[in-house]
Amino acid sequence: MKILIVDDEQDLLDILAYNLQKNDYDVETATSGEEAVALVEQSDDYRLILLDVMMSGINGFQTAEKIRKIRNDIPIIFLTALDTESDLLHGFSLGADDYIAKPFSVKEVIARVKAVLARAPQKADILVFENITLDLLNKSVRVDGEAVMLTKTEYMLLVALMQTPGRILSREDLLLKVWPDGTIVEARTVDVHLARLRKKLLSGGRLLINRSGYGYCLAKK
Repeated sequence: MKILIVDDEQDLLDILAYNLQKNDYDVETATSGEEAVALVEQSDDYRLILLDVMMSGINGFQTAEKIRKIRNDIPIIFLTALDTESDLLHGFSLGADDYIAKPFSVKEVIARVKAVLARAPQKADILVFENITLDLLNKSVRVDGEAVMLTKTEYMLLVALMQTPGRILSREDLLLKVWPDGTIVEARTVDVHLARLRKKLLSGGRLLINRSGYGYCLAKK
């Protein structure tokens, strides 16, 4: 799971990143609210954000407000020395999932992160296989975080394969899933579209495998 840590104190940022990585989280960092917003705009991989409130530039509350306009589903934990009731209420009104008061222990942060992620709903609209991320809601595809432009047919073929990773789908299976309205399509057409899809997926194309005589699947080689 990828976590974004946002804090303008580099020492604290380094400590949190190091300890979260030790606990097998994929971590990225930002030293300002502006940088955090830009990162969220560029990637849909973040599963949680640790966000300092008192930062120069736009503060944590303002940053959370901007992030919520981009993606409303990312859990946010505020890191803050502000502990008045009005501050807490303001944070929760912006969609905070938890608060951690400064100073804090690293063990407390790890425990809170695990708890928030455990109760966060899984994103059924996001499919991930290795370095390929597919957003069913926005009809978008990313490989290694970079946007990939697909035709509607290529996109639907990728959806079918990513919904059943490791499972071989025959040409007939794919015809039924992608061309279900009775359109007459030759089986060879599936091969042509998948060849184009493999090329467009760049490094992710190696995961699209043809099992000769059986069909296609997404799998590690």
